[in-house]
Order: sequence, then C-alpha cells, then structure tokens
Amino acid sequence: MRVRGGKAISGAALGILMLEARFPRIPGDTGNARTWPFPVHYKVVRDATPDRVVRKGAQGLYGKFLEAARELVADGVDGITTNCGFLSLFQDDLAAALPVPVATSSLMQVALVNRLLGPNKRAGVLTISASTLTPEHLSKAGVPEGTPIGGTEGGKEFTRAILGNELELDVAAARRDNVEAAQALHAAHPDLAAIVLECTNMTPYAADIRAATGLPVFSHETFVTWFHAALVPRTYDTGSAV
Repeated sequence: MRVRGGKAISGAALGILMLEARFPRIPGDTGNARTWPFPVHYKVVRDATPDRVVRKGAQGLYGKFLEAARELVADGVDGITTNCGFLSLFQDDLAAALPVPVATSSLMQVALVNRLLGPNKRAGVLTISASTLTPEHLSKAGVPEGTPIGGTEGGKEFTRAILGNELELDVAAARRDNVEAAQALHAAHPDLAAIVLECTNMTPYAADIRAATGLPVFSHETFVTWFHAALVPRTYDTGSAV
C-alpha cells in the first residue's frame, strides 16, 4: 500500500478558531477537546477576547482570524469552525478567502431547522448576549427575519462569567440561567418547535434545556458533528454479505 503525505498534521480534519479566554471550558464546551468524538486542531486568535467579539462586534479582528485560519489549513485541516456564534460576521469573507469549507456559527442551522418543522412552527435562538446580537449577525448566518431571540443576560452566572472571562464558573447556576432563559423563550412564543443555541459554551446544558422545554435543541456540537461527517465520511465493509 502506498500513502500520500503533504500535511504537517494528520488525523485531525477539523480546525477550530478559538477566542483568547481563561474561563473554565467544561466538557461539552467547544474548547474542551473531550467534547469531540474525533480529533480536532485548535488555534487561539490572540486579542480576540469574549468581550471584544461578543460585545464589541469583533472590530479589527478579521485579519487575525484569517491569519489563524490560514495557519490551520497549512497545518493540514480540511474544514474550519470557530468557538463563537457571533463570528457569523466573518462567514462570507472567510469562506471566500480559504480553500476549505467554513462553518463559523451555530446560527447557520436555524434556516435548516425551520425546514424540519411543520406548518406554523419555527425555531428560536438562545444567545449569551441578546442585546448585542445584531441583525447583521443574523443575516450573515442566514437566520430568517423575525426569528424569536432569547438570552441569558438576565441570569446571575452564565453571561457574567463567560463574557467577564472569569476564572471560576458555578456550573449549577449557569445551568439554571440557560434552562430558565429557554423556558422564558418558549413561553413567549407558543409556536416555537425547536431551539438553536448560539453560544458554543451552552452545549453542556443542551440536555437540560431539552428536558425542561420538551423541544429539540440544536447546538454547536450538532452543527460541527454534521460538518465533520462530510470531511471524514464513515467507511463501511462493503465486502460483507447483507
């Protein structure tokens, strides 16, 4: 058997652009490598803090993200994602600039999820910062106008600890913030039939949200697992009898 090289790193098809942060990344978080059932390759984008990306529109950071993405591609990845849904702002530009497919934001699932639902039903978005999730963020991700938006800013722990980039996180309190925000979103919109989690740090609470609301929950994990399946399709023993 002959094999072909050309990659500095092999076996990790997915590259993840990471914000520069210090808050705890628990299992389920995109930045925790134990979240993924497949190898991933990380690249931290220096100066891209949670506050700067989420609250300040990632101003002046595109060049840093592009440089980091190009380094990931040069190292051998076959696709790029990020660890912040607010980076939908860079989706079109990164996709145009890179030779591999790009999936910046979990928000890109919303339009597809709507297609899965019956008449007079729709998906809603749960975000870490509803006050700074702008129409531009949504349109860049293809989110339909009028999509219901809920956020965790009214909670005591999750938004404060993550966007404040704190060293400690009360996981139980963060879970309550996410569940209560999802319940409030559902109560405000009876036609809601699914929830899409914008924030990649919300995935650890997806099962709790599902249990509390009864709705399907789509996260960055569901998005990236789907994306990765196209980069590394399963192989099958086609020589075996049916």
